[in-house]
Amino acid sequence: MGRLTTHVLDTALGRPAEALAIELWSITDDTPAHVSTHITNSDGRVDGPILDGDAFTPGTYELRFMAGAYLKRTGQPLPDPLFLDIIPIRFGIAEQDGHYHVPLLLSPFGYSTYRGS
Repeated sequence: MGRLTTHVLDTALGRPAEALAIELWSITDDTPAHVSTHITNSDGRVDGPILDGDAFTPGTYELRFMAGAYLKRTGQPLPDPLFLDIIPIRFGIAEQDGHYHVPLLLSPFGYSTYRGS
């Protein structure tokens, strides 16, 4: 069966982003519906898949990374208001049995993502 996972790295500090909240939303007809909320561990990962089993179905989803709250806790010098606060990444799941890994490389002024393995 397929699964969805993520990993968040703070590239400004060179370490995993610990205690960063992530929300998963399902998107149908451009209308979001909240599915679940997760918190990253000391390795910047959530404990287990974000989506798997019977809940893992093809469709459009969005991960919302609560970067602003995390960045404020790091003690880095930040502007007010923050340049990045909530980072939404909308993506599609097409393969029922695929592994979709959506990592986030984060800094106070930029981010990057890709479909990992």
